[in-house]
Amino acid sequence: MPESGMPCVQNMGEVMNILAIDPGSENSAVMEWDTESEINLGSGIWPNEEVADRLWHGDSFFIPRWSYVLIEGISSYGMPVGKTVFETCIWIGRFIEALRRCNGQMAVLIYRQAIKMHFCNSIKAKDSNIRQALIDRLGKPGTKSKPGKTYGITKDEWSSLALAVYWMDTHK
Repeated sequence: MPESGMPCVQNMGEVMNILAIDPGSENSAVMEWDTESEINLGSGIWPNEEVADRLWHGDSFFIPRWSYVLIEGISSYGMPVGKTVFETCIWIGRFIEALRRCNGQMAVLIYRQAIKMHFCNSIKAKDSNIRQALIDRLGKPGTKSKPGKTYGITKDEWSSLALAVYWMDTHK
């Protein structure tokens, strides 16, 4: 834990740097997003132990501080769920506790239904629909020589991006 009085996360004023986490049962997708310039400051998929450790100690993933930490929450839709869903719930709790212990920072839980409605106006939307909505909004990923805002984003990192853009859209 950091020394007393040394916050791990602090609000940086008008510029919002968001840490968005799409949790999983073993690994989580993490993205740091600058809402002012609408750019990915860095993203990746890490083992949950490493994500929790970095949050606990206030270690940066790519940038030194975040204005907000967003985590995709899990809610029940009436269908049976398996072991991995419960394991993901445990990791969400560990991430929240790590942030709270670090300096009292609270994570914001955002549920998938809100993301689906925001980008697609339907709770039946699939990940591919949300990905396309993000590309329509931010531009095509581009190429290595001419990267776009979504260049290099893969797999569950798209869900992290959706959290960040959702927050940016609903809290300006």
